[in-house]
Amino acid sequence: MSFAPRTIATDIVRRLQRTGFSAFWVGGCVRDLLLGRAPGDFDIATSAQPVDIEKLFPHTVAVGRKFGVMVVIEEDQQFQVATFRAEADYRDGRRPETIVFADARADAERRDFTVNGLFFDPIAEQLHDWVGGEADLRAKVIRTIGSPEERFAEDHLRLLRAVRFAAQLNFEIEPATFAALKTNAAKIKRISAERVRDELIKLFAPPTDWNAGLQRGPQQASQRAGSEFRTPAARGLELLRSSDLLEPILPEIAATVTCDQSPDFHPEGTVFQHLCLMLQQLPPDAHPSLPWAVLLHDVAKPVTASRDPQTGSIHFYEHEKIGAKMAESILERLRFPRKQIEEIATAVRFHMQFKDAPQMRKATLRRLLLRATFPLELELHRLDCAGSHGMFDIYEFLVAQAEQLAKQPEIRPGLLKGEALIALGLPPGPPLGRLLAEIRELQLQGELKTAEEAREWVKQQLARHPNS
Repeated sequence: MSFAPRTIATDIVRRLQRTGFSAFWVGGCVRDLLLGRAPGDFDIATSAQPVDIEKLFPHTVAVGRKFGVMVVIEEDQQFQVATFRAEADYRDGRRPETIVFADARADAERRDFTVNGLFFDPIAEQLHDWVGGEADLRAKVIRTIGSPEERFAEDHLRLLRAVRFAAQLNFEIEPATFAALKTNAAKIKRISAERVRDELIKLFAPPTDWNAGLQRGPQQASQRAGSEFRTPAARGLELLRSSDLLEPILPEIAATVTCDQSPDFHPEGTVFQHLCLMLQQLPPDAHPSLPWAVLLHDVAKPVTASRDPQTGSIHFYEHEKIGAKMAESILERLRFPRKQIEEIATAVRFHMQFKDAPQMRKATLRRLLLRATFPLELELHRLDCAGSHGMFDIYEFLVAQAEQLAKQPEIRPGLLKGEALIALGLPPGPPLGRLLAEIRELQLQGELKTAEEAREWVKQQLARHPNS
């Protein structure tokens, strides 16, 4: 029998308290419970030190003994249990040089934002608020605990976390906190690419409980420039820009802020406005790579922009090809996994191909539909339309074609392999490969439908061109 995380987290606190230690739920789980959200995990803070935690719980992992951080494993689930501590002497914008075990209040006061500094006793059902977090939750405000300059100096990643929490919770950043954020924005460059990447992934994650503007159908109204940014991803992008974090983190995206587009195709305005409107339409079940395909699909427009001197039209020739290379470079810089880099770059490279789909030869269209990244590319196309002209005729055409192709599973594998051609007397080599490609082309075109038909076709070719 598997127990819910909340039940296990309550039991961990109970066992610590019965042994004479103080123990509370802390941080994000308390914040989310007060907001009526389901916590993603439960963290526990206690007066017990690592050696005490190890004695009390049979399955533990010392992930940060120096910091008093242990992982307790119960029912195959992991719970972070950390000793109350105070920190000082931050020198690298990331880690404290001085750590001392302390009491619960000191532990709360060392944390980043007031809404993350709340402690809750699930046994007594009592909230402890030493930092004003409950009032800021009611006011929907992100505020540092104590001096924002000091908090951001201690850990520069907090600059990005402030934006993420404001976007995810739909809160405002308190003015003094926001002013310090802008002043110190350039320091985010001192943080490792991996830590920045992880925060950005959370920032641009698809919405989980956002309702506005999330219809899945293609006929949803595209939202014009000037509309309120409501989804976390869309609001997060705007907050990155307004906080001056966008330039040091993603300078290529910052360049889109002033990149104009032809109103015939993009009545919404600049490329940046287009990106915000696309992110506004992210569905809750979006593929993890979709937000990044959105962000990067037009990344090369600023460097490829040209204006026709006679008509005034703005062109971005080959921006999809150049953009695919830029996307790959950006994602490598952020240490994304290779597989994800490749699928995002593929979506960027081919996103302009979709406009020609209704005029494609059957074989060409089927190749598009059979690409492993087609579902990702199709969603990117839908958002591209929703964030610009609002016309979904090509999207609907492709959906219909994909449904039709799904009813023809025999088309997915090739009709013949190289071994079959060798058995017919062809030697291995490039001509054999070209013949296989031609068979595949005829299969996708609908002219060859079975392996036997393909063999007969090969025999006819050999009879007609015995010396070829």
